[in-house]
Amino acid sequence: MTMIFGVPLAVFMGQLMLGLINGAFYALLSLGLAVIFGLLKIINFAHGAQYMLGAFAAMLALEYLGINYWAALLLVPLVVGALGVVIERLVLRRIAHLDHLYGLLLTYGLALILEGTLINIFGVSGSSYPTPEALLGGLNLGFMFLPTYRAWVLVAALVVCVGTWFVIERTRLGAYLRAGTENPALMQAFGVNVPQLITLTYGFGVALAAFAGVLAAPLYPVSPTMGSSLLIVVFAVVVIGGMGSILGAVLTGLAMGLIEGLTKVYYPEAANTVIFLVMILVLLLRPAGLFGKEA
Repeated sequence: MTMIFGVPLAVFMGQLMLGLINGAFYALLSLGLAVIFGLLKIINFAHGAQYMLGAFAAMLALEYLGINYWAALLLVPLVVGALGVVIERLVLRRIAHLDHLYGLLLTYGLALILEGTLINIFGVSGSSYPTPEALLGGLNLGFMFLPTYRAWVLVAALVVCVGTWFVIERTRLGAYLRAGTENPALMQAFGVNVPQLITLTYGFGVALAAFAGVLAAPLYPVSPTMGSSLLIVVFAVVVIGGMGSILGAVLTGLAMGLIEGLTKVYYPEAANTVIFLVMILVLLLRPAGLFGKEA
């Protein structure tokens, strides 16, 4: 039997792949947070609740409307993203001129309201969402058996992350977004509707969270608390990568998933804390984060 540092190859690669799958979710959720904070300077503590809403919307759409997984993957981010647009217009815009702390407290309150409401309606126990038939089964890689759905999650998350980075960093639209947040008065003088740009950006960040929620529904129990348990880890990932860094969010999310997976192999007791240990080290050595810009 092939061993790697005293661990069977199949076990080692299995945990590595599991870590990569978790890392894909970290990357996708961190990306949404980074987009919202990097472009709008809003610390969106409702991000975990919006991720949870994506999973719940997919489950309820299937149960009551017969909307399948593939349709939900397209429709749910649009619906939850539209809810994000309403939140930005009616609530967040009113405190945009205040300190970041007010946005954090407000979005945290929204998260508690959403989570508490769904707990009262559905309870805290999780519900299952069926894996789509086209993605049942698995791939025999020789050294391990990889479920097809997990492979799909990894590919879909990477495509969305890379596509988002490209649009924001390499296109004219992305240039407008960055310029509109750095110098809104100048952009409005050129005829750009900056408030609408900000609203759509927040809606897009929320849609990313909902997309991750739909991807997660067949993998994890769909429950009102599924977002809150993940949010703190995702915030740690964003801090490590650098607040507001799009590339940092994606790369750090994947890297932290791999580190977490390897820790489960060699020292399982530390698996739930290793990301926070890395965060402490990064803050001590490079407070702006690995990819963040020093003030």
